[in-house]
Amino acid sequence: MHRTGIGADPRVKRHDAGPGFPEQPARFSAILNRLEWSGLASDVLRLEDRVATDDELALVHTREFIALVDREIAQNRGQLSTGDTPINAHSGEAARIAAGCVLSAVDAVYSYEVQNAFCIVRPPGHHASASRGMGFCLFNSVAIAARYAQQKHGAARVLIVDWDVHHGNGTQDIFYEDGSVLFFSTHQSPWYPGTGDITETGEGDGVGKTINCPFPAGTDGVRIQNAFRSRLLPAAEAFRPDLVLISAGFDSRIGDPLGLFRLTDNDFAELTGLMLRIAERHCSGRIVSVLEGGYNLEGLALAAEAHVRALLGEG
Repeated sequence: MHRTGIGADPRVKRHDAGPGFPEQPARFSAILNRLEWSGLASDVLRLEDRVATDDELALVHTREFIALVDREIAQNRGQLSTGDTPINAHSGEAARIAAGCVLSAVDAVYSYEVQNAFCIVRPPGHHASASRGMGFCLFNSVAIAARYAQQKHGAARVLIVDWDVHHGNGTQDIFYEDGSVLFFSTHQSPWYPGTGDITETGEGDGVGKTINCPFPAGTDGVRIQNAFRSRLLPAAEAFRPDLVLISAGFDSRIGDPLGLFRLTDNDFAELTGLMLRIAERHCSGRIVSVLEGGYNLEGLALAAEAHVRALLGEG
């Protein structure tokens, strides 16, 4: 068994909002080139590429929203009508490939093909709710993966950890009343999309299963790590997840143009180590990490390298 798998289908580069837009195809290439340059690409298993089906997207998204995305792409719109998400002719395919890549990773960790995986996918997904795309996001790959793991592999409890600088409002909305998913987020506040207050803790069966840790601009990795240790670790101990999913947004790194946090590459390695600690204790090391934000190309590549090194146990 390989320790770490990488999902990286180059077809996701076909989603392109045009010159100067921060969520660009070069993000994919920057990470993959860095892994190859560093030698890490030879230490990981390249996972099978596939396209998520509409039935799989519908595990979390409404059929009406899926149809709307396809219709508006076919109409050659420049932006999704539900929110601030640029689209082109290939956006629907890229978003389906992104979700499919994450589902392949879920299958790989459950079949013991790999222990953990990192999916280099785009467009990102954590702002997409059941019936709305926004914030560069069409389909919520992490949320789809959680439901897929529950349906196909019998995962009773799924932990989703989001360290993107922006709050994963779509993921929170999807599972807000669901006690089978624990959602934990550190994010900048006030900041886009304006959600993620500490008082947002879930409703109904999901009461207490949403944990938001908002921080002001300028927050460094020490404070973020402390939140993980003081809030996440005890919550995960009580929850006992069967699978750990990470919304790995590297726009919380210092120098990112769309965020004002100050995390370093070492901070991402440390956070990854904490995720490994949770997964090794409760779910045989099963982690699937999914790229979300990160828009400084050099910083994105370095942070992703640190993340993969930690997943490989080289930290």
